[in-house]
Amino acid sequence: MLGYITKIREISERLLKEGKVDMVIGFRKGTVPMMNEPCVVKNPENVKELVWDSNCGINLANYLTDRKEKIGVVAKGCDSRNIVTHLIENKIKRDQLFIIGVPCKGMIDRHKITSMFAKEIKEVVEEENRIIVRGDDYEKIFKKAEVLQENCAICIHRNPVIYDELAADLVEEQKDVDRYEDVRRIEAMPAEKKGNYFDNLLSACIRCYACRNACPLCYCLTCFVDESRPQWVGKSINPTDIRTFHFLRAYHCAGRCTDCGACERACPMGIKVREFTKKLEKDCFELYGWEAGMSLDERPPLDTYRPDDPDFIK
Repeated sequence: MLGYITKIREISERLLKEGKVDMVIGFRKGTVPMMNEPCVVKNPENVKELVWDSNCGINLANYLTDRKEKIGVVAKGCDSRNIVTHLIENKIKRDQLFIIGVPCKGMIDRHKITSMFAKEIKEVVEEENRIIVRGDDYEKIFKKAEVLQENCAICIHRNPVIYDELAADLVEEQKDVDRYEDVRRIEAMPAEKKGNYFDNLLSACIRCYACRNACPLCYCLTCFVDESRPQWVGKSINPTDIRTFHFLRAYHCAGRCTDCGACERACPMGIKVREFTKKLEKDCFELYGWEAGMSLDERPPLDTYRPDDPDFIK
């Protein structure tokens, strides 16, 4: 994917020079390894800041909500699906956007990599299908497939679903992928074991809300956790409050989540918060044949009245 950089810069420079967009939202190199930063480029001479590699896991659709400008945005498969959701939910207009489509080959998991090393990681270099990790007195080489984010390893929509221009040729989609093996394993647990599983899963949560802030679907002006009249959930790190926050946030994403992995990537405690949203994604797919963000022409099942819906009350 390193070869995409020249094309992304070329398209961005042309769009800005021709006045087709007021800005381009993309990525620049981060100040620490594996943490590229979202950036806004408004001048053609600054497009040289734009980069693209396997450290661009943040979902850039998060920065489009309720904008008024004409925007160029770099979008991989999951980003583009969230853009579709924003368009359906009237959070931005299609004619405001120029979507630079990026066929994606997966993002690397910084939590997984950092957990392997006791010493500080000084540099992470990507070379085709290899990831080279370096510190002061060590170097280790991984195959990229060994250190992919879990959502990327099971992704079957790596190509953008909508775009105005592509930064590279479309990639072959992954086939014969079992996306819900982990969900079925949890579903099969007895109730008590399932409760203990989620208690352990959330035990490290510090209520920092990084998962919420990174999610492109969490755009409410006032989140339910910040409401005081009425107060829906306590402000403490009491286990009940923590569970309530995660369960309700997941339900707010039901039928909308694209499994982009931004929540897990942002979590400083390495909590697998996708365990919640993936269950609801599975239910929407099995009950309604629905995958979020795949079409601008179809309404999501949870905001559509259908008398033949499963278990509809008659």
